[in-house]
Amino acid sequence: MKNDSRIVWDMELINRYDLSGPRYTSYPTAVQFDPALSASELVHQGQNSADKQAPLSLYVHIPFCAHVCYYCACNKVITRNRDRAQPYLETVYREMEQLSQWYSDDRIVDQLHWGGGTPTFISDSQMYELMQALRRQFNLRNDDQGDYSIEIDPREASPETLDVLRQTGFNRISLGVQDLDPQVQQAVNRVQPLEQTQAVLDKARQLGFSSINMDLIYGLPHQSLESFDKTLDVVIGMNPDRLSVFNYAHLPDRFRSQKHINPEQLPSPETKLAILQHSINKLLDAGYVYIGMDHFAKPDDSLALAQAAGQLHRNFQGYTTHAECDLVAMGVSAISQIGRVYYQNEHDLAAYTQAVTQQKHAIRRGVCLSDDDIIRGAVINQLICHFELDTAVIEQRFGILFNDYFNQEQSELTQFEADGLIQRHGSRIEVTPAGRLLIRRICMAFDAYIPKQQPTRGYSRII
Repeated sequence: MKNDSRIVWDMELINRYDLSGPRYTSYPTAVQFDPALSASELVHQGQNSADKQAPLSLYVHIPFCAHVCYYCACNKVITRNRDRAQPYLETVYREMEQLSQWYSDDRIVDQLHWGGGTPTFISDSQMYELMQALRRQFNLRNDDQGDYSIEIDPREASPETLDVLRQTGFNRISLGVQDLDPQVQQAVNRVQPLEQTQAVLDKARQLGFSSINMDLIYGLPHQSLESFDKTLDVVIGMNPDRLSVFNYAHLPDRFRSQKHINPEQLPSPETKLAILQHSINKLLDAGYVYIGMDHFAKPDDSLALAQAAGQLHRNFQGYTTHAECDLVAMGVSAISQIGRVYYQNEHDLAAYTQAVTQQKHAIRRGVCLSDDDIIRGAVINQLICHFELDTAVIEQRFGILFNDYFNQEQSELTQFEADGLIQRHGSRIEVTPAGRLLIRRICMAFDAYIPKQQPTRGYSRII
């Protein structure tokens, strides 16, 4: 599949296949995580199945935000009391020490990410402190060759903060933008003048950050095709290395802050689709590569290069170039992927703090991967990252006969082929331009857990 292939918009197919389904940042997905599995069993399995010669990826979740963005579905704590950060960090340091004993083994850290919430909620001195703690417990790089990234709210990042981030080892940033239209910003309680975002961008480039991502959201109140096109024009002119264009899912019963959004002000499903179609084509015309789902990158960005080389991977942080890394995550609600184990920390801040205080970790629920999980996860990862699958490679890697192993899936694949979502050429399955929008639905055919539950449970719509 050529990266510059145009998406084919077939509304009949979209209407038929646009159900709810997983985003496949893991397989099995977090819905399958079991609170009945003991932490000791999960850690034991993780330690025994991890490749101790491979590098590590670290994730730190900082949940605090000074202001609530009404659209947000992240695990966050809204407070203007900056004093709450230090006790939380002290808890993270205690958890970090335990994680280091379990998993460090002096493995080099090729990838590091701070997410939230708003990681820049903490002070500059606390950022130094957190990074020093990480360096004490794990083998962080000093050569600026790793992917060390942080999510930034431009309203919470001074030039001095960017200096601190660069000096402590960060070389990638992701800027939350969402939309530049003042009416839209007002409706979602995120008033962020363009000048603020531009100032952060300019300073980051001056400091030599090697990759800059911007997040946009379509489907917000008052958005129209015309208004979002204006945002795209400005953002393309700002020339970020990567862009994420997320679909807003209005689920006020699950996310309390979304109750502040008036559903009558949301664009219609037809308008949302038109915005998505226009955004994809406009970004392709601007020279970006469509990585998949919501992600775009310049052709010389590491994501695009990894996809072209068949080496792109997907984990709980989204698309990544570090398939070989175990992901060790710390902080409230953080999810780790270690060997053949996935597990998640306590979701509630008080429960997280109590768990770490009492037992040095906060593991709440998880899953140990079976051989079947590994095989199906490999198939899904290839499809969602590369829009193609060589079944002969899967056969050789796992010692199976693909068509026999996936015998029950053949009828669905045949239907996909008849509908023009995929093409099969010998051992190769290729996702067509019409199928790329529906890649999550194609992956669902290989998901052994979907038939055992309502497909809509706990998931957002595919498009």
